[in-house]
Order: sequence, then C-alpha cells, then structure tokens
Amino acid sequence: MRKALVTTLIALGLLVPAAAVAEPGPAQRSFVLASAYAAKHPDADPPGANDWNCDPGDKNPIVLLHGTTENAYNNWAGLAPKLKAAGYCVFAPNIGGKPGNAFQGLQDIDRSTEEFGIYVKKVLAATGKTKVDIIGHSQGGMLPRNYIKRQGGGKKVDRLIALAPSNHGTVVWFPFTKVPGGSAVLASQCVACVQQSYQSDWIKALNAGGETVPQVKYTNIITREDEVVVPHQSSYLPQGPNVRNVAIQDIAPFTVADHLELSYNHVAHDLVFEALQ
Repeated sequence: MRKALVTTLIALGLLVPAAAVAEPGPAQRSFVLASAYAAKHPDADPPGANDWNCDPGDKNPIVLLHGTTENAYNNWAGLAPKLKAAGYCVFAPNIGGKPGNAFQGLQDIDRSTEEFGIYVKKVLAATGKTKVDIIGHSQGGMLPRNYIKRQGGGKKVDRLIALAPSNHGTVVWFPFTKVPGGSAVLASQCVACVQQSYQSDWIKALNAGGETVPQVKYTNIITREDEVVVPHQSSYLPQGPNVRNVAIQDIAPFTVADHLELSYNHVAHDLVFEALQ
C-alpha cells in the first residue's frame, strides 16, 4: 500500500524520488576543470556542501553564492571541501537561472535576492542558528548586500566575505549598454548583466544611503588581474571599522589569478579562513 502511494505521488510530481537529489561532484583545482564537469552535471553539489543534517556546533553555517553565468559547483568545487574539512556546515544554492542549466545568476537581481533569502531561512531552520556567514563571488559577493540592506537580511548575516564582488558594477558591459537598444538585447539574455553595468541605476540604488550596515563584518578580496569587474577597485567598499578591502597581490605580489580563478586561488582561500575567525 505504501509503495503504491509513493509511486502515485511521484507520478503526480508531488514527490521527488531520491535518485533526483543532486549528488556532490569531485573536488577541483581550477574553475576551468570545474566548468567542464558542470557542463555535464549542472546540478552537482560542490563536495562537502548541502548536508542538511550537518551540526555547525559553535560556528555559523556558511552559504556560498556563485556569480553571474556561474553555478554552485563550478564556483565552489575547490573551497567547499576545504571549509567542510575545517568543520563548517556549508551550503551552496543555484540562484537566478533555470534548473538543470549550468548558467545561473542571469535573472533580475532583486528576484534572485528573494530566492536567496528563502534559502538562508531554510539553512537557519535546518541548523538551528540565527545567523549565517556568506562567501560570494562576483554577483554572489554583491547580491547579499541587497539582501542585507533592502530585503531584511541584516539581522541574519554575521560576515560577508566577497571575492571580486561587483559592488559598483563593471565597464565590461558598456559596449552593450551605451548603444541604442543594446541594453534591451543584453537584458533579453542576462538582466543581471545590465544591472551590473558600472554605476547603473540599479547599482546606484543599492549603494544609496550607505553601502554597509554596522552589524555585518565585510571582507572584500580582489585580484588586480580582474578582467570582468573593471576597474578592479569597483569591488571595494568604503573603509570602516567593519570593512576590510584586500588584494591577493597585497599578500603575495606575484600571485596570478583572474576573475574566474580567484575562487580557486590559495591566497584567496587563506584570506577567507582568516576572515572567518
């Protein structure tokens, strides 16, 4: 009788069989290798992430958030297992894209922020904690500020550690946004790209009235070789007692890492662990 009920629920789409649950992929040492795997396994979890029975102990649970056109796996298949091995409960959603698509983070950022807020609420409920630490890359480092400032997340976030965040946007999209009709064409494929154009109306609204809140600790980790968030200084937030801006080349002058590889860089990882203390 129970088997028949389960079969009926699956057929009606009311119950997802266990086989449909995302499986963790292998650890990776570079964004390129991780992306090759994600192309065939777009719903894969980063290794060590999304254990909903994880006990965080005295640590905050960590939510990892990917950037534009990235996904949870290809962004975090290097850092997630390190965090898990250090005793953290790690969670990594895919936000702002269609399920089963390796390209996430494309939709309206306000809508993605709403999805993110729901996910954070789920993490807090599962772990019994009142706050999370967030580690984000690119859009994933900026979007949580929207959650904190404009969607009621300020009381639920302890630390925001951002790798190459698009805090003030990028000039990379200017060839599209500065020609008649260009923004509409770009938005048809990637609304978030238009919103992240350097000093766009959306970015100006986000930063209006102060870019940080006093109860959250902010760390912005950048690379001077960033070719996506340009100029790289646009990642920085105004200095303050709860803000640290640091380039990996400040720590290791000859370190080589572009925008996409920053989340796999060992110097960046060291800075992340330092910020979590």
